[in-house]
Amino acid sequence: MSPELALGIAGALIVLTVVIGVGLRLLDGRRRGGGHLRFDAADASGDRGSRATLVQFSTEMCARCPQVRRLLSDIASRDDGLVHVEVDLTHRPDLSSRYRVLQTPTTFVVDRAGAVRARFNGVPHPHALAEALAPV
Repeated sequence: MSPELALGIAGALIVLTVVIGVGLRLLDGRRRGGGHLRFDAADASGDRGSRATLVQFSTEMCARCPQVRRLLSDIASRDDGLVHVEVDLTHRPDLSSRYRVLQTPTTFVVDRAGAVRARFNGVPHPHALAEALAPV
């Protein structure tokens, strides 16, 4: 293989990696629909909120989970009908396949009937979280 071809391939791989990284970064923390998922309260320790529940899926080795925990706890403390519950997937790996959680942190906005109204992968944007909570 010629040096020019090797440098061309290496350059193309670097550009591809940067494009994929920027694309994933732009999607991180954005609101997604909950689909037809229903969250079972028995899967989390703690009470459900009378208005909504913020369910955070995390793991012990998650670097961004403490930041999300503080954000969600702060939001829940300002609203009486809102509760923040954390589910540690380290101890409950079966839940990751049931709720299709591929990364941590992942946050669900669950209404009082148990329907997942919104889902956030990564650190949720506060304004997007407020928009998701408004109709609930």
